Amino acid sequence: MPKLDVSGGQIHFDEQGAGPATMVFSHGLLFDNRMFEPQLAHFSGRYRCIAYDHRGQGQSAVPSARTIEIETLFEDAVALIEKTGAAPCHFVGLSMGGFVGLRLAARRPELLRSLILLGTSADPEPEENKPRYRKLNWIAKWFGVGVVVDRVMPILFGQSFLRDPRRAAEKAEYRGRLAALPRSIHKAVNGVIDRRGVFEELDRTQVPTLILVGEEDVATIPLKSERLHRQVARSNLIRLPHCGHTSSLEQPAAVNQAIEQFLVELERQAALRPSSRPATT
Repeated sequence: MPKLDVSGGQIHFDEQGAGPATMVFSHGLLFDNRMFEPQLAHFSGRYRCIAYDHRGQGQSAVPSARTIEIETLFEDAVALIEKTGAAPCHFVGLSMGGFVGLRLAARRPELLRSLILLGTSADPEPEENKPRYRKLNWIAKWFGVGVVVDRVMPILFGQSFLRDPRRAAEKAEYRGRLAALPRSIHKAVNGVIDRRGVFEELDRTQVPTLILVGEEDVATIPLKSERLHRQVARSNLIRLPHCGHTSSLEQPAAVNQAIEQFLVELERQAALRPSSRPATT
């Protein structure tokens, strides 16, 4: 699979499909680009799809720094989009990936056709969450994620998914992936805990935006998405029932349908716009 050289290492990405437009998928904390497998399977028939791993996660390089800053991930995304010729793209970001997407929309809107946000926020990490997350991260750093995985699962997944006996095999798979994470994952967690908010930048966001949030999301509660929706001018908000934070895996069909409808409407609106070319006589 291809890798892209960026400042400080290499970024791994998976590319599938082809089409006149590109979709770029940016994953959440503690995951990698595989969290978008249902979306790539659905959209790669009509779009060029690029799903990448953030530095320090998945198959991308682990930097020497103690903290992987969200600002660095923003710069990585700019480099990826530019070097792969993806611009302007539909950027899909879940949680941490959404932190990146919001920065792109505010600062580099020419790189985007649209922004699709899943379970994310423009705010810094709430102060009440930080002590618990720092404790879990300290344990993961010194003893491995496997020690705390059963405390992490209810943060990442909704109760409807966790309690559904029909999905026991999926639950075991994702639990196993989390437990197997390298201890270096603490660097990415530091970046999320200590991130700066960008709410004050949202009034510069003019790209069409779709906001999805699970009704059972406890990591980024639905009120955060409602706050985003009120601030981003060209945004739609959809709340997903029976769904937690990791919506791309918990409710893939609903997520795919919502994104599909959003993109079809964008294409319809684009087709209705008058041509910018001068009329001929």
